[in-house]
Amino acid sequence: MSINNDAAKPADLPEKILHYIDGEFVASIDGDEFDVLDPVTNQNYIKAASGKPADIDKAVAAAKAAFERGEWSKALPRERARVLNKIADIVETRADKLAAWESFDSGLPITQANGQAKRAAENFRFFADLIVAQADDAYKVPGRQINYVNRKPIGVAGLITPWNTPFMLESWKLAPAIATGNSVVLKPAEFTPLSAQLWAGIFEEAGLPKGVFNLVNGFGEEGYAGDPLVKHPDVPLISFTGESRTGQIIFGNAAPHLKGLSMELGGKSPAIVFSDADLDTAIDACIFGVFSLNGERCTAGSRILVQRDIYDEFVERYTAVAKRVKVGLPSDPKTEVGALVHPEHYEKVTSYIEIGKQEAKLAAGGERPEGFPEGNFVQPTVFVDVDPSARIFQEEIFGPVVAITPFDTDEEALELANNTKYGLAAYVWTSDLKRAHNFAQNVEAGMVWLNSNNVRDLRTPFGGVKASGLGHEGGYRSIDFYTDQQAVHINLDKVHNPVFGKQD
Repeated sequence: MSINNDAAKPADLPEKILHYIDGEFVASIDGDEFDVLDPVTNQNYIKAASGKPADIDKAVAAAKAAFERGEWSKALPRERARVLNKIADIVETRADKLAAWESFDSGLPITQANGQAKRAAENFRFFADLIVAQADDAYKVPGRQINYVNRKPIGVAGLITPWNTPFMLESWKLAPAIATGNSVVLKPAEFTPLSAQLWAGIFEEAGLPKGVFNLVNGFGEEGYAGDPLVKHPDVPLISFTGESRTGQIIFGNAAPHLKGLSMELGGKSPAIVFSDADLDTAIDACIFGVFSLNGERCTAGSRILVQRDIYDEFVERYTAVAKRVKVGLPSDPKTEVGALVHPEHYEKVTSYIEIGKQEAKLAAGGERPEGFPEGNFVQPTVFVDVDPSARIFQEEIFGPVVAITPFDTDEEALELANNTKYGLAAYVWTSDLKRAHNFAQNVEAGMVWLNSNNVRDLRTPFGGVKASGLGHEGGYRSIDFYTDQQAVHINLDKVHNPVFGKQD
């Protein structure tokens, strides 16, 4: 039995996915294309232009020329803010179209895709407000000197984005990069290039000058689009979200030009549940934290550490809920877990499930769900009694798979939480406020949520430690990353220079 997903295919898709360079949709210079697959059937549903070094050169040249013209880079903050708010308005008016495209292209459940437009719009509104309200301090030496900071956009920013919630995550980078006056070249993930096409029309309608936004589709490897963007001498900034190994390659390739780098990389985030936690709330949050977005989220709480005296109850109740999570077609409003993004990723996730069956006890899932003989569908999978040395405890799976491990003491919980190469997020569930704060101070994670699900405050820094990233974005950290900070010193007194060359 084959799955018919034709009804979910948006009627208004373009004929092909193209690059967008200097205000025009264009094919690759060499005419090369690649197939884009529908995750439900793994059938090719559209062709996309495949970028190469020549396409990157063309896009960077357009971005650099737009930056040097100064129409955008030298515009006043209030002028840029007006355009950013128009962008947000347009994104919201196209929310239904965005959700349909995103769900069909990525396999994300439509109800979860519906929230992405609102989040993307809010990113632009936030930075519109921030650039207008921002003020840099002046440093006074009374009667002698005033020093102030002059912020300037840096130039062309290279933005490389992932395939999970692609449109919203693109907005995380596009909004601050453009708000601060830079021009950009966006390279979206090759698995999910569809929704990025919408940015061109949105920016045009909002009044963003030609050449400020450029888009090149394609692969990341050498000889394609990502690698030459990272290496390009006229791109001083690279913001990347993706896996840690790719981040290491980017780090090396950016080094010869001493580029500014911001990299949000992999995660294997712990959710620590102490015996005094509100168990109902903790279970609900831990279910959502690993199974929402198909488990394809960098901050997923994919390692759940549970204090031993509540461990059996937690496992029983958690497993029962996991078995009720609805797997279905992404277009079905009742679906909670849709199709994984691509057959390559499906093979990765299912291979880890097979590894887990050898390493731990399978409590739920682990098979292809009934009624879905094809496509990238995976049952929500729960492994329990997982040893900390197990690969499913240590390595990022990036799918609807969770490892549950018991602990006895606070010290053991902290040791287990820190016992991976990653350090992106952590979640702590306890009624003891002192314990919560002490744990947050000592856990090796760039972000910690205490008795809270993954709630994003755009004012706070976003990023990880260890193998989970380099640098932070969000709020003023993004402004810092996308601008040069020039110190200007003004003398107010008679200059008294040291005497040189005047001695007898």
